[in-house]
Parts: sequence; C-alpha cells; structure tokens
Amino acid sequence: MEVAGTERPQLPERLQRREQERQLEAGKKRQEKASQGVLEEKSGYFAASFGQERAAIEELLSGEQPEAGAPEEASERLQRLQKLLNDSMMFLPSYDVRQAQEQLSRLQAALEERRLQLQPKKKFAFKSRKKEAPAAPSAAPPQPPRSKEPAAQQPTAQCCLQDRSGQVLAMEAEEIRQKDVQLSQLRDCTITLPGSPGTLHMRGLSGCRVLCGPVSSSVFVDNCTDCLVSVPCQQLRTHSTRDSRFYLHVTSRAIIEDCSGLHFAPFTWSYPGILQDYELAGLDRSRNNWDQVDDFNWLAMGVRSPNWSVIPEEERITDWD
Repeated sequence: MEVAGTERPQLPERLQRREQERQLEAGKKRQEKASQGVLEEKSGYFAASFGQERAAIEELLSGEQPEAGAPEEASERLQRLQKLLNDSMMFLPSYDVRQAQEQLSRLQAALEERRLQLQPKKKFAFKSRKKEAPAAPSAAPPQPPRSKEPAAQQPTAQCCLQDRSGQVLAMEAEEIRQKDVQLSQLRDCTITLPGSPGTLHMRGLSGCRVLCGPVSSSVFVDNCTDCLVSVPCQQLRTHSTRDSRFYLHVTSRAIIEDCSGLHFAPFTWSYPGILQDYELAGLDRSRNNWDQVDDFNWLAMGVRSPNWSVIPEEERITDWD
C-alpha cells in the first residue's frame, strides 16, 4: 500500500506535464498559422498593388504617340514600384522577389527605349533640317546624333556624360537630383556625382572611376571593363561587364549576367550632405546586401559563382581623396 501511495501523485504530475506540452505545441501551431495568414495577406496585397502599378506603367509606355510627360510619369511610378518591392522583401519568397526584379528591369528597359524613340524626333529632325540643308544630307545624319545627344537629354530632365577620355568629370547635387543620369562611352575618366539621382546608367565605360551618391531606384551597368564603382542604391543590375570593383550599398540582392572578374566590398565613400541624400533616396542605411549577388549564368545551388568575389579587407579602399 505504501508503494501504491507513493506512485499515485506521480501519475497526475506526468499527465499534467504532457497536457502543458500539448497546449504549448497547440499554441505554437496557432501562432504559426496566424503568422502564415498575415504573410499570405501581405503577399496578396503586394501582388495586387504591384500588378496594378505595373499595368499603369505599361499603359503609359504603350502606343505610337504617348501623351506628353508620359515617360516622366512612368519614371516616377517605377521608382515607387521599386520602393514597394524593397519594403516587401522581408516577407516575400525569394522566387517572387526575383520575378518582381526582372519585371522592374523590363519596365526600365522599355522606359529607356521610349525615351530614345522620342528624343530624336524632338531634336534631330529639327537640327538636321537646319544644319544639313546646305551640305549633303544623305551622309551626315549618323554623326550629329552622337555629338549632340548630351544637349538632347535636358528637355527630358536627364543628365548625360559621354564620349570623353582621360578627364575629371562631375555633376552638382542640384543638377542630378532625382533625375536619370547616363554615363556612356567614357574611357579613363573620374566621375563624381554627389547627390541623389533617380537612376544611374553606365554603358561602355573602360578604366573609369565612378563615385555616386544614393540612387533612389536602380543602377544599370552594361558592357564596362576595368572600372571602379562606388554607389548606394535599391538595385544593381550588371550585364556584360568584367574586371571591375564595386563598393556597394544595396538594399536588394545585386544581379549580374554575362559577367566575369567582378569584386565587391561595402560602400565607404562619403561627402558633406550624404545623410540627407540617403533620406531623399529612401534607402535603408541599416540594410546592405553588398555581398549577396545573384549570377543569372550560374545555376549551381550552394556554390558561389566564380564570376564574382569579395574584396579582402586589407585590399579595400578607405581613403577616397
């Protein structure tokens, strides 16, 4: 009887522990289910908002004769769409993030194409009539567009530097504020861009050093070689580029394609007023994915692409003067 008497209190205690564990497990499952519901609700809101805004941008860029100001409105909407994606990355699956980034890149390319279609009609037809009438009009048209393109950028609120070699170039913060900045066909140049552009495009650069302030949306790099780029941005998209270094602050994951010999380090350049430019660009200074690079030409899971690497700390630039 004594043995039985000593065992009776233990049985309810074991049952009580099991009941507590069961309740804890049930509570955990309820929390997980509730959290999943919240994530699904947020994901649904993102998908609806993203799709609606994307359709509005596509409509602005479609048609043979878009309304005046349509490219500028599309550019502003595109920046808001990029911000929506950046704010939603914490709860979106990686596949959805990549799909959204690709759609943004396609929209940006469509915007550039539309601007190129509109600019020659506004400038080159008028200029060719004025300048080419006395001479031979059939042979001259291919050349003036290249030499006159920087001036053509101003009516569409863009800034452009191109066809320079061995020069030190700069643009003021007021000049590039929330505008599309284009650098093209530059060789052995140093370019300084303190301020907050809307987007930054670099094409055909060789041996150049580019220092840029916080970019509100995307930085596009195409066909560049042996360059040094230091920039904060929402997204970096690099194509057909090799043997270049990036000192980067990026709030999404950088994307490279058809590239080789790229090296990355965290952004360290500074200048007076950079904190205000971060606020203007809407960049989160606490989130930097400088070493999170997606290579579209490298499909091996769990193995880093051989086309990019991290710059060792002892080799990083610390003094930019």
